[in-house]
Amino acid sequence: MLAEYFPILLFILVGLAVGVIPVVLGALLGPHRPDPEKNSPYECGFEAFEDARMKFDVRYYLVAILFILFDLEIAFLFPWAAVLGEIGLFGFVSMMVFLAILVVGFVYEWKKGALEWE
Repeated sequence: MLAEYFPILLFILVGLAVGVIPVVLGALLGPHRPDPEKNSPYECGFEAFEDARMKFDVRYYLVAILFILFDLEIAFLFPWAAVLGEIGLFGFVSMMVFLAILVVGFVYEWKKGALEWE
């Protein structure tokens, strides 16, 4: 009975090893040369350690959400392209409708100025 759980245990151990070994090797063998540029905020739009009630620009988050939205929609093109020969004309027309909706949304966001950074 316990032999049935061996693959699960092996999967967990390999997953832990893949996650922990690079971190340990990096901590032991990697160079330790911190500087202000490396410790500066990265892709957050504002300083991380200030007053919690400070005002910040919402446009950064809007552009990030729009990027994720369009990026995920474009990700549907890869599986579609892989099976295009099997799904035939119906699959092609369906994807063209999907892309038309995507383009309309993109043009709308572009015209509204949501992609502009001032």
